Amino acid sequence: MMIFVTGGAGFIGANFVLDWLQEHDEPIVNIDKLTYAGNLESLASLQDDSRHTFVHADIGDTKVIPELLAKHQPRAVINFAAESHVDRSIHSPEDFIQTNVVGTFHLLESVRSYWNQLDQQNKTDFRFLHVSTDEVYGSLTKNEPAFTEQHQYEPNSPYSASKAASDHLVRSYHHTYGLPVLTTNCSNNYGPYHFPEKLIPLMIVNALAGKSLPIYGDGQQIRDWLYVKDHCSAIRRVVAAGIIGETYNVGGWNEKPNIEIVHTVCALLDELRPREDKKSYTEQITFVTDRLGHDRRYAIDARKIERELGWKPAETFDTGIRKTVQWYLDNQEWVANVQSGAYRDWVETNYAERT
Repeated sequence: MMIFVTGGAGFIGANFVLDWLQEHDEPIVNIDKLTYAGNLESLASLQDDSRHTFVHADIGDTKVIPELLAKHQPRAVINFAAESHVDRSIHSPEDFIQTNVVGTFHLLESVRSYWNQLDQQNKTDFRFLHVSTDEVYGSLTKNEPAFTEQHQYEPNSPYSASKAASDHLVRSYHHTYGLPVLTTNCSNNYGPYHFPEKLIPLMIVNALAGKSLPIYGDGQQIRDWLYVKDHCSAIRRVVAAGIIGETYNVGGWNEKPNIEIVHTVCALLDELRPREDKKSYTEQITFVTDRLGHDRRYAIDARKIERELGWKPAETFDTGIRKTVQWYLDNQEWVANVQSGAYRDWVETNYAERT
């Protein structure tokens, strides 16, 4: 018995692989294209672990993926592989269409062909879990109820539109072909191994480097924050007990505006790694031009997964963010190694145009 994980060198995927192998002896075949956000250093602790097989490949490769499925005979495929940064999707939307839509289509075709060749018991037991985002639901006003699984899709960025398309493809492969699929839509993840283009790691990295802490617009955009290890436990639970064809929203019950997140990070750094001049890191906060089409609020109603599968997050935001900041302080070599020339070029491209 084994499982396939796609995108398992990225932020959420790598955390899932590490957590899975802490909880299970069941092996993983980990498939990742190793784009800018895929980092094998995140999996360094598994270098000599025979339960982990890494394959450098694209989910859209119609030759390699079928060969891997036939060779390893997984009982489940968990699809994390995606381009996932809204700002990058605004600058280069085609990459998102190719990976998130076309790539998911080719992966589904490969998996459908493999699944069709299984014997009846293995066909019944097989699962394809697609990991998606709350951004497919669009934006909420301050007082609207949180997103449920029945909320209408209203994606507002090339990224969220590409993920919405992939969600629809996954759904269609269940209803048309009978493929036993599951979908999870999660809120904003944070935690270890997060690529430092996203809000929380960017604030930590910039603060420690003495750089400005750029906040889009007025900083009042609200997100629900989910500690990544809680997300991993939710996915394990959905794979084990989720009802075929169903969608489960996964959230942290932590709605907070971005500016509050940044102040919390600064306060923790003030405590754990004070500036030499004893001033607060909040002095580095700078408000910059907002993102195009910036959604105002996301909020996840995670009652279905708690009611039906007994899952709820273990971390509060206070406990999770403290663990996250401490991890970045303790892993400065990892942070330095992911800040390649390509990463620096991207940061310059994205922020140079903002005043």
